[in-house]
Amino acid sequence: MGCIFCKIVNNEVPSNRVYEDDLVVAFDDIQPLAPVHTIVIPRKHYAGINDLDDKEIWFSMLRAAQEVARIKGIDRSGYRLVINSGEHGTQIVKHLHLHVMGGRQLTSDMG
Repeated sequence: MGCIFCKIVNNEVPSNRVYEDDLVVAFDDIQPLAPVHTIVIPRKHYAGINDLDDKEIWFSMLRAAQEVARIKGIDRSGYRLVINSGEHGTQIVKHLHLHVMGGRQLTSDMG
C-alpha cells in the first residue's frame, strides 16, 4: 500500500512521535497550522471516519489526544480536535486521522 500514514506506523517514514500504544500512533504534523499540531492515527488502516467500526480504536484515539495535549502542555489552556472526512471535508490523506491543535488562540479557519 502507498499510504504515507501506514508507512509512518511501520517506521518506513520518519516522524516525530509524541505518543503511541498498541492501537494508535501520534506524531507532529510536518505542516503545522498551530504551535501544537499533532496527528493521531490508528495503526490499522481505515480510509476515514465512516469506515471506523471499532469502539476500542475510537476510544484509544480520543485518549491519545488527551495524552498528546498533556505532553505538549496545552491540556489546561485548551485545544481543538479535528477530523476531516472525504473530499469536501478536505481530507488529504486517506487514512483516518485526528488533528490535535493548540498553543495559541485558534481561529475559525482551523489554524
